[in-house]
Amino acid sequence: MPSSDINLPAYLSRIGYTGPVAPTLEVLRAIQMRHVCSIPFENLDVLLGRGIALDLESVQAKLITNRRGGYCFEQNWLMLHVLRQIGFVAMPLSARVRLDRPRDMVPPRTHVFVKVTLSAEQAGQDAGDWLVDVGVGSMSPTAPFRMVANAEHPTPHEMRRLVREPGVPAPRWFHQARILRDGVETWIDICEFNGEEMHAIDREVGNWFTSTNPNSRFKQYIMASLANPDGTRFSLANGDFTHRRSSDGAVLASETITTPQRLREVLRERFGLEVPVGTVFGVAGL
Repeated sequence: MPSSDINLPAYLSRIGYTGPVAPTLEVLRAIQMRHVCSIPFENLDVLLGRGIALDLESVQAKLITNRRGGYCFEQNWLMLHVLRQIGFVAMPLSARVRLDRPRDMVPPRTHVFVKVTLSAEQAGQDAGDWLVDVGVGSMSPTAPFRMVANAEHPTPHEMRRLVREPGVPAPRWFHQARILRDGVETWIDICEFNGEEMHAIDREVGNWFTSTNPNSRFKQYIMASLANPDGTRFSLANGDFTHRRSSDGAVLASETITTPQRLREVLRERFGLEVPVGTVFGVAGL
């Protein structure tokens, strides 16, 4: 759908952004940070069997008007059209999520993120392609970073980089984040891509698989995550809630949720998500 269908003032209000609106690197950084700290990643409608509508009107109604969250096909498609309307050159790229998956496993191509190409006028010496991803859950980067191999990029949360491996017919790129695991700094894979554009029909197919296949993670877990401006993140996986500091992985608070009532409270208090009384998600006894 044309980018003119975006209600840009409503979106900027939703993420609490009041700065300049121009296609510059500074604006890109500010909008990505505000988005990831304002619109939660979540899969509640998948578990409730409501279906995930991908037309731009439905995505705006859900994420902006109704103040809900969503997953990559909703979050990054909204971001794509927002950036295009502001004046950025942006393209959706397809990817495979690799978080907690070994390299010898081939996961489905069910992720989309946004490549933004900045000119010298927009970014000075930092002109080139930048990776923007507001839809990869608890590991969504809170800043864009350059699409060049082996360069380390700080963000308000974790360090990021891209590594490149030879491949046929095209090289494989891996988006990685540096975390502290068992007291040791470790680079972990977030997603893999080869630069292929994700067309609307591919997004429809991926969305159908992800939201309906019983083997999909989104059908097996209650998921919610939200970044905070102070460098911490809230995350929920079934009944496990965690408030974690990204810089060192320190757990600031954690809770095991055992009742639907407490789940509703946590979704409202931590993620801004209102769930009606009596809602049953059908996983983890919740």
